[in-house]
Amino acid sequence: MIKIIVSKELIEKLKVFGLNSYEAKIWTALLSRGVSTAGELSDIANVPRSRTYDILESLEKKGFIVQKIGKPIKYMALPPEEVIERLKKQVKESAREREKMLEKIKDTDIFEELKLLHSRGIDLVDPSDIATNLKGRSAMVDQIAMMVKESERYIYIGITPNTLIYMLPRLKPYLQEAKKRGVKINILMAGKTSEDYSFVNNYIEKIAEIRILPDLEARFVVVDDEEALFMLLAENDTHEVFDPGIWVSSKMFSSALARLFELAWKTAKSIEKKRSIKA
Repeated sequence: MIKIIVSKELIEKLKVFGLNSYEAKIWTALLSRGVSTAGELSDIANVPRSRTYDILESLEKKGFIVQKIGKPIKYMALPPEEVIERLKKQVKESAREREKMLEKIKDTDIFEELKLLHSRGIDLVDPSDIATNLKGRSAMVDQIAMMVKESERYIYIGITPNTLIYMLPRLKPYLQEAKKRGVKINILMAGKTSEDYSFVNNYIEKIAEIRILPDLEARFVVVDDEEALFMLLAENDTHEVFDPGIWVSSKMFSSALARLFELAWKTAKSIEKKRSIKA
């Protein structure tokens, strides 16, 4: 019986399918043979015979192979394309089940206990001490989305066009829900030309009021005099993956930032009143 030599690199790469090294060896051996018995696969894959039946059973459950009827028992490898489709289906089903499970948890006593523990813990902490470092624009979008979901009165955003365009596709559904709740959404944008803000205005004009402040360099979000997020570097000084920011839960800081925003808002230009802004 000729042994099948499979490189260690390929065996390692096959772990992405959720296979261990023995499973990968048996599967590749069966792929090369099409149909084979357990004994033959043990020999050509150089896998202990005592382990081979368990491995074949595992591969069958995972959807990589099927067992043929007859004696001796033989196994047939499914085409890799079919394996991929089966794995995709399994992942989707697993995700749906996990989502259902998590939704059910929200109605249990355990969830209420967790909420109580969190609220008690927060009560013991000085809000001015609550701060979180954030790395990357994607992480900041997630944090802003959480802030928007909890908003009750207002959302103030000071931002550059490129950063806002990056964030809007993910934030828009949450901003729409906030708007329905009666939350005021004001955006100060640092645009200097019509191209800087025309897309943003068309995309979000029914959700938020946008004004232009050409010299604005800051990028921040403040919500309800309760919490604020601000980015530490200028947009052009960092890559979006490394963009650093800080989220704080501080009434003093947030309210001060909100008052500064409101002062700047009064001097900013409304898009509807001015369609072009010279650099």
